[in-house]
Amino acid sequence: MAQSPAPPLGYTWEDYRSWSDDGRWELVGGEAVARSPSPGFRHQAVTVAITAALAAFLKGQRCRVLAAPLDVKLSDVDVVQPDVLVVCDPRRIWETHIEGPPDLVIEVASPSTTVYDRTLKRELYARYGVREYWLVTPYPHLVEVLLLDGDSYRVHKAYRRQDTLTSPTLAGLALPLSGVFDFPIPDADRIEEVHEESPPCSRLPPPLRSRGASVT
Repeated sequence: MAQSPAPPLGYTWEDYRSWSDDGRWELVGGEAVARSPSPGFRHQAVTVAITAALAAFLKGQRCRVLAAPLDVKLSDVDVVQPDVLVVCDPRRIWETHIEGPPDLVIEVASPSTTVYDRTLKRELYARYGVREYWLVTPYPHLVEVLLLDGDSYRVHKAYRRQDTLTSPTLAGLALPLSGVFDFPIPDADRIEEVHEESPPCSRLPPPLRSRGASVT
């Protein structure tokens, strides 16, 4: 059964909202991007640790920390699901999605998404004014804090496992990364095997529509 081709001008938010829930998708410039395969153990361990630490720090404050899967609508043709995000304007938080750019976005790299996070995602977040962007590498342990400078990002600071991360956006945050990178380190052969087996983030047609006319 063939899937319907993309419209001449690309997919929109309305199209995106009509797709089935099978799989994780994003829109970049109207093009459907499949986020596959699902994140591995180290990715999830780091994501959970960062989310928990930010939730504790932000308790009682105006800003809210949220985690994927949650749609962030940057425009009618750009829709993403960052691993972790912080939103300080309550008007951006809708029941179904985040409307507009978060104040802070965090992407935790995996073998299938590293290039995507460092190129297309980086350009997209800068274009729509996300002030601060963390690129987190689970292993080797590294967090790169990028700060918006005009229409592009500059590296504010890079942190390793033994460091305590601070944020230009979240004043007063002191995040010890030893607690974030708290998981067993697989041997070198196994790390190499994971990188070889994981396919790149693929751009594919979207899944079959959950509503509307059927396709053949």
